[in-house]
Amino acid sequence: MFFVLLGALPLLRQVVTSQAVVVFDSFFRVGSLVFGGGHVVLPLLQAEVVPPGWVTNEEFVAGYGAAQAVPGPLFTFAVYLGAVMHQKPNGIAGAALALVAIFLPTFLMVVGALPFLSALRTRPGFQAALRGINAAVVGLLLAALYHPVWTSAIKTPLDLALALITFALLGLWSIPAWLVVMIAALGGALLGVL
Repeated sequence: MFFVLLGALPLLRQVVTSQAVVVFDSFFRVGSLVFGGGHVVLPLLQAEVVPPGWVTNEEFVAGYGAAQAVPGPLFTFAVYLGAVMHQKPNGIAGAALALVAIFLPTFLMVVGALPFLSALRTRPGFQAALRGINAAVVGLLLAALYHPVWTSAIKTPLDLALALITFALLGLWSIPAWLVVMIAALGGALLGVL
């Protein structure tokens, strides 16, 4: 079912004029490509929702910051994106559609791979592939930090100072993430006034 949807949705998107199909396809494909955490797909998500005008880049980055302040998987960010889209389906319908579409690939892959997982774990080739994929994820995470987060948020030396302060609050003093987001928002608002 995973592979059928992965192949059929882009074709259906070209034939049907439904915005709901387009949204479902976009979020399904993004959910299909995640490995090692939701941060890896940030550039993919941004490429799907910002250029067509579903959300602005500012809305995207603000939603990402808010998603970091709440517990749970980063994929819940899809709920926000679906809700704030400028075209219908948006609101509750868009949020539900984006949520189902981004999580469905994972559920389908788990159901499909579960019977074979214990046999795969023991194979040296599979273990080596996982180690290589995990190493590549580190690079993808750095790329996701740079674009869209760094390129849209760090414009001046004061922006850099705020980012370093918030990083220190998280890394050195273990301040809760929700509080760091609040501090960063307040700091950003103050920098906007300056």
